[in-house]
Amino acid sequence: MIDFIAHNLPLVMFSSVMLMLLLGYPVAFTLAAGGLIFFVIGVELSWISPEIRLFWPLLQSHPERIYGIMYNDTLLSIPFFTFMGIILERSRMAEDLLDTIGQLFGPIRGGLAYAVILVGALLGATTGVVAASVMAMGLISLPIMMRYGYNKPLVAGTIAASGTLAQIVPPSLVLIVMADQLGRSVGDMYIGALYPALIIVSVYCAYIFVVSLVRPQYVPALPAEARTLGNGVKSLLVMIAISIALYYIGMHLLFVDISSPEWQLVAALAFSVLVVYAVAIANSRMQVKIISRLAEQVIIVLIPPLALIFLVLGTIFLGIATPTEGGAMGATGALILALAKGRLNVGTLKNALDATTKLSAFVMMILIGARVFGLTFYGINGNVWIEELLLALPGGEYGFLIVVTIIIFILGCFLDFFEIAFIMVPLLAPVADKLGIDLVWFGVILGINLQTSFLTPPFGFSLFFLRSIAPNAPWVDKVTGRHMPAVKTLEIYKGVLPFIIMQFCMIIVVIAFPGLVMHYKSSHPTVDPNTIKIEIPGGPGSGAPGDLSLPPLGVGQSGTQAPSMGLPPLNLGGPAPADAPATPAAPQLGLPPLNLGGPTEQPAQQPPPSPATDLSQPPKITP
Repeated sequence: MIDFIAHNLPLVMFSSVMLMLLLGYPVAFTLAAGGLIFFVIGVELSWISPEIRLFWPLLQSHPERIYGIMYNDTLLSIPFFTFMGIILERSRMAEDLLDTIGQLFGPIRGGLAYAVILVGALLGATTGVVAASVMAMGLISLPIMMRYGYNKPLVAGTIAASGTLAQIVPPSLVLIVMADQLGRSVGDMYIGALYPALIIVSVYCAYIFVVSLVRPQYVPALPAEARTLGNGVKSLLVMIAISIALYYIGMHLLFVDISSPEWQLVAALAFSVLVVYAVAIANSRMQVKIISRLAEQVIIVLIPPLALIFLVLGTIFLGIATPTEGGAMGATGALILALAKGRLNVGTLKNALDATTKLSAFVMMILIGARVFGLTFYGINGNVWIEELLLALPGGEYGFLIVVTIIIFILGCFLDFFEIAFIMVPLLAPVADKLGIDLVWFGVILGINLQTSFLTPPFGFSLFFLRSIAPNAPWVDKVTGRHMPAVKTLEIYKGVLPFIIMQFCMIIVVIAFPGLVMHYKSSHPTVDPNTIKIEIPGGPGSGAPGDLSLPPLGVGQSGTQAPSMGLPPLNLGGPAPADAPATPAAPQLGLPPLNLGGPTEQPAQQPPPSPATDLSQPPKITP
């Protein structure tokens, strides 16, 4: 009975901790308490079962393991990106983007829905926080879309799904944590997630386009009186063409002297963007009317966040900066943008620092609890139990990926992505690696899966965020004065179902076509080990001054006989040269002559052996 309990102790421990988490107990304390309680049980059972390898001195390793978390440079990017996102949210960047892109796409059906999806992608690439994206877009766009007759379930689903793009669009906090737990580069994770993220955004837009064809009354165009910026798309297209031309001029004429291709690209892009931005600013401040008001507003509103995205992601992709350095530059850029708009004050800065500190402390506490849990779980052979369970699944790596997708999806309905990343990923990663699954590919699949779980009723976190700001009672529109109906919870659930289906299809596509993620390897130079040749200047045999090679045995550097230093000649088995000088016999030191295969000779007369020394007697000292 004891052996049965000891063998299944990992199952008991894992189930108990998961049950406590699902009941709502604090994650960090539940993990730490579970680890310590089962550590005591494991120590007591270790005297009976050889499968358990726990003993009391192991507790002394916890301080060093906790310090190891604090020394982790990768996790330093989490507070940087969090601070950047909160500053941008407080500076009302989302409001400006939604208003401007809504005006740009207003004349077409579903224009506001397209604006919400694109702004969700931009917010995901700048803030990286789902709660901030969902709540910001919900507060701004939901009243506007309902004002102009959009279908309520469609509105709710579009806002909730677009907000979750922050889970997969770099620089997502999910990808940072995944890279840390999988032991892979954050830059590789960002590059690998880029194509799937763009495809998801495109699929969302394609869904709105299909709805505009099948149910045009669900997504009406913005009326003419609401398009306050007027028309001016041609002027915008001309400015885009000019910026492209300036980029080519910079690459091929102005900045050809820059030796680094990465810095040459940065200089050309900065030149083209700054010229176009300066024209828009001059058109706005001096009233010169070179371009239309719509083009002016789009350029002024879009270029700062796009420049910030390039400052963060572009420098990481080009290898100029590490993710931590990119996060620091992003936080600095967000402060500069907020200050330039006149929306940075002491209160905003204090709120951003408070929220960043709370999130960072939350992550650290969960990590500490996960380390305590992990030490005990590995000590009772929990990793072996997990491997045996998952390696026995049919279907090889694809069977493993399907089962893990289902497990993570179910857990994602109840647990936060930090909790899943710190508990489940360290257990699943060794099995995936043993099956030959690329861990960056595996991390992107998990990221898309967690994004899907944010939308799943009834526990999807995005649904909770949207429910908290959506009107749950009839309300009066301040612009039109009309009485608007409430947004029911069932309508929110109904609206997200098509997006959940699209997310599942995207997971299947990424599993079926790993090249969508594996292209990150093309940025790494490949070297054939067989072609590597190491040459040391002045090395042996080069003949150069400082040649480290030794002369042949018994031959000096001038070709003469080397001094023997009182040692007998070394016989390598060949005949002695005829003109070799006679060498006096060297002392034998009580050892037999060295013979390495040459012709045998008569052994010389050995001196009589000296009497053995009696070590039991004291030494005799002769004056």
